[in-house]
Amino acid sequence: MNREPAPGLSPTSRARSTQDPRQQAAPLRAPAPEVSAGDRGPVDGGPTSDLPLTKRQRRRRRKAGAKPAGVIVEKAEVGVSETEKGEAGKLRGARKSRRRGKRRAKTNADESLPSAAASPRALSPVASLSAAGHAMPPAAGVSAAAALRSPTAVNGAGMRPPAYAALDLGTNNCRLLIAVPTRPGQFRVIDAFSRIVRLGEGLSRTGSLSRGAMDRAIAALSICAQKLSARDVDLGRARLIATEACRSAANGVEFIEQVKRVTGLDLEIVSRETEARLAVSGCGSLVDQSAEGAVLFDIGGGSSEIALLDLRGGSTRRLASRIVAWTSLPVGVVSLAERHGGRDVTPEIFERMIVETVEMIERFPGRDRLGDLVGGERFHLLGTSGTVTTLAGVHLELERYDRRQVDGLWLTDLEADGLVARIAGWSFEERVANPCIGSDRADLVLAGCAILEAIRRVWPARTLRVADRGLREGLLTEMMDADGVWRRDTAWRAHS
Repeated sequence: MNREPAPGLSPTSRARSTQDPRQQAAPLRAPAPEVSAGDRGPVDGGPTSDLPLTKRQRRRRRKAGAKPAGVIVEKAEVGVSETEKGEAGKLRGARKSRRRGKRRAKTNADESLPSAAASPRALSPVASLSAAGHAMPPAAGVSAAAALRSPTAVNGAGMRPPAYAALDLGTNNCRLLIAVPTRPGQFRVIDAFSRIVRLGEGLSRTGSLSRGAMDRAIAALSICAQKLSARDVDLGRARLIATEACRSAANGVEFIEQVKRVTGLDLEIVSRETEARLAVSGCGSLVDQSAEGAVLFDIGGGSSEIALLDLRGGSTRRLASRIVAWTSLPVGVVSLAERHGGRDVTPEIFERMIVETVEMIERFPGRDRLGDLVGGERFHLLGTSGTVTTLAGVHLELERYDRRQVDGLWLTDLEADGLVARIAGWSFEERVANPCIGSDRADLVLAGCAILEAIRRVWPARTLRVADRGLREGLLTEMMDADGVWRRDTAWRAHS
């Protein structure tokens, strides 16, 4: 509701009367001597008033009193001559001109890069990873806008490092990484994709890939093909592999041919030995530098690769050269869960899974090559798979899986024992409810735990290290190393 101003108040005084109550509550000043309207002058800007002058009005009065008699100065232009106003205007205009020039230069620089509107690229924030998976800062000279718009990072001289791609089509997952080399031994991920396709679903019963599983895999591979095209990846710098499901399926080769017809991707079915070597190349940097021996394992959907590393000869960048024995067990989380069931797993069923896997390992001739080191202080296990990363997430009680906290985590043997027993005691619904397991893995996680327990029984260790990396990182590292992209005389590095 509007109130009538109090009689006798000037507009200035009325404005004061409607101020914030906290301002009105300020201590009252002693009344100033009364000043006639003629004494206030036009600089006060307002009708006359018989109320005391405010502090601001007194200040204005003093400034006006310092002017020569008879000179009236407009309030907005106090102390500014015409010449000064002109110079100030020129200065403001020059500043605006410089700002417009900078904006135009920035716009032109951005337009020289592929724009999001003109390209079908699926743009994602540029993650910076080393071959070991650690976060790295953006390359020198790369702005955030350039990193998002460019298919590859651009160095300070405008030379683009080549983009490499690694695709791993496994029994359970389809995964893609696209990266560019940075510092020696490191790379920056510019695009990634991962989807659970369960290509090996029903394979252990029928011996062939089902139509539904193949359709799911082809749908995921079509997305990968789009990403490869959008990132301008040269096929000579891409390696696309398929593992156990396509190796063992009666129609595996037929499926690979269908993938090429539909998506244009030429997948390579790799051997078990190659798969074991790539696992070592991908996560070998997490092997403890002080260790003399380690067992690295990758629990897959249809097979599990195990490599024994003798590190007593000293450290090396080519950790695969330290493999003294390896094997590929014909068992994975999908195949084991299909044989024994994955939803309702009793303690008896869980133990049968473990014993079955232990019997497979015992048929491995090289299992005792590290016998004198196993269980000692300078020996540890290194696991890379969804099983061990799930255990790590549960151990950390993550509300949402976070690779940064999981990758490289150490678990003691007692912690591993407790985690396996804890998850084995959960019902199917409780496993689904855990954010690090969820519905996608709830029927597979116990099969993975059984394989892990079998490995720990054959090679007991005081510690287990968790790796959230694997074949794709191994593929990228081997390709970049073979091409010599980390040498100083490489063209794009010579200009960086």
